[in-house]
Amino acid sequence: MTLPSNVLIRRSRVSQPIHLERINAKLRSSCLVPGIVGTSQALVDVLHQVELVAPTPTTVLILGETGTGKELISKAIHARSPRAGSALVKVNCSAIPSTLLESELFGHEKGAFTGAMSRRIGRFEQAKHGSILLDEIGELPLEVQPKLLRLLQEREYQRLGSNRTEEADIRLIVATHRDLHGMCRAGTFRADLFYRLNVFPIRMPALRERREDIPVLVAHFVALLARRLGKDVRTVSSAALRTLESHDWPGNVRELENVLERAVIRCTGSELEVDCGNGFEGYGASPRELDQSFEAATRAHIVSVLKSTKGVVGGPHGAAARLGLKRSTLNFKLKKLGIEPAEVRAG
Repeated sequence: MTLPSNVLIRRSRVSQPIHLERINAKLRSSCLVPGIVGTSQALVDVLHQVELVAPTPTTVLILGETGTGKELISKAIHARSPRAGSALVKVNCSAIPSTLLESELFGHEKGAFTGAMSRRIGRFEQAKHGSILLDEIGELPLEVQPKLLRLLQEREYQRLGSNRTEEADIRLIVATHRDLHGMCRAGTFRADLFYRLNVFPIRMPALRERREDIPVLVAHFVALLARRLGKDVRTVSSAALRTLESHDWPGNVRELENVLERAVIRCTGSELEVDCGNGFEGYGASPRELDQSFEAATRAHIVSVLKSTKGVVGGPHGAAARLGLKRSTLNFKLKKLGIEPAEVRAG
C-alpha cells in the first residue's frame, strides 16, 4: 500500500516537513491488507504472528479493545491462507438475537420451528472451503456454545431439525474485546470451549500502546478524507499533532478516524487544526465504561421485571415471558450479571 504524498506533517521542532514518501517503504514491507497502517514494533509483532499462523488450519483468537482493527487482522489471515480463493464469512455474535443465532450459524430445515417456512443455509455452510470470523465471541449464548465446541472437536454439525451430519470444512477465526478467561471463572463462558479457541491468540495493541504510529495514521486518514470530502488539506500543524499524540484514544483507530473526519470538515484552509476544546467531544467514555453502563442498565431492568414477578423466571407470567426471552437465555443473562432470582424475591 502506498500512501498519498500530498499531505505533510509539520512539527515546530523540525525545520523541514516530514514527507510521507520517506515512510512508504517501511509501510509497504509491513502491510498485508489495505487499512493496516503503522511501523511500530507492537504492530510489526502482530503482523509477524499473522505471517506464521495464516498458512496453517489453526483456529485463531484475536483479542483487543474495540476499534483496534481485529476484523482487518482476520482479513489478513484469510488472505494469506490456502483458503484465500474462497469466502471469508463474518458474523457478529452480539448483533444477532440469541434466539436466532443458532439458526443463523448452523442453518435449519423447513418446519424445524415455528416460522421456518423453508430450508436455510447457515453461515458455517456458506463458509465451506473458506474461513469464518465469529466476532464478539464472548456474546455467544451458553446454549449455543456446546454446538460450537462439537464443531471444533468433530469438524461436523447438523442443521436445526435435521439428522444429517454436515462436514465443517472451514477455518475458524474468533475475536472479542472481552476477558474470556475471566468469563470462564464467572461461569458465563465454557472453559472447554475457551481452551479450544485459545490455540493461537493474537492480541491487538491499543493505539495508546503504539503512539509512534499516530503521525502515520493521521497522514493516511487526512489524505483519504480530504480527497473524499473535496478539501485541499496539505499539512497538519504541529499543535494538532501534539494534541492527537497526547490523547489516550479509548476508541482507538476508529475514534482517531472519526475525530480527523470532523477536523477535515471544519478545515477552511490547507493546514489542519484540531480544536482541543471540541475535538474529542463525545469520545470520552472508554469501551469498557460503555459496556459497564449498558450492563448496569440491563441488570437494573431485569431485576425490576423479576421483582414484579416475585422472582419467577419461567412460565407464561414469568420474567422470561415478560422480557420476550427463552428461559435458558434469561438464565444465561442472570448468571452473567450475577443476579439470583431467590434474592430478588426475598428483597
